[in-house]
Amino acid sequence: MKRSPTTQTPVNTFKLVRTVGLALPDVEATTKYDGSPVLKVSGSFMAGLATHRSVEPETLVVRIGLEERAWLLEDAPETYYVTDYYRRYPVVLVRLSRIDRDALRDLLSVSWRLALAKARHRGRTRRHGERTTMPSPYDPGRR
Repeated sequence: MKRSPTTQTPVNTFKLVRTVGLALPDVEATTKYDGSPVLKVSGSFMAGLATHRSVEPETLVVRIGLEERAWLLEDAPETYYVTDYYRRYPVVLVRLSRIDRDALRDLLSVSWRLALAKARHRGRTRRHGERTTMPSPYDPGRR
């Protein structure tokens, strides 16, 4: 995917992510409160365009385990990175101009499994009457 910041809108930049993500079961494409596109599994964040001021343009934020993130950062720092803002969350930042379709599919598959597990856990917790109202780190635009 070639990078062309003057002609790409956030929605166009997200087009391949959306296509690859929607091929996975129960994934929905939606938008955050700020209008930026995201993918969710049963209401749990999976991936979306990163909007925090600390990120580079055309960056995807993807749910990932911290161990997997460390491996990605070591293996391909030209593609994956993290800023101080995102460091405390189980996510990795992805330069969309540097990732190919196969790597994106693999990354979104891992994210899908994690988001699905989170959604299932949230469903079980709510059925047992516990409160689960924690602020979401995946909506970082509220600066």
